[in-house]
Amino acid sequence: HSKIPEKMFDFSQYLGFLLFLTVLTMGFWLMFFLVGFVSYWVGGSTWEAYKEKRAKKKQEESV
Repeated sequence: HSKIPEKMFDFSQYLGFLLFLTVLTMGFWLMFFLVGFVSYWVGGSTWEAYKEKRAKKKQEESV
């Protein structure tokens, strides 16, 4: 029969695993934030600049 190991990890390996999970999770949420919020932010500022230019052009035409 196969012997079940009494301890699978020592404490340092466990800490390393926890550190790895923490970094992985932080990376995931950072990517989530960058894809979601930053694209929204850049798109919104581009749209505002476009509207501003369009309004300026209209104003110059009416003068």
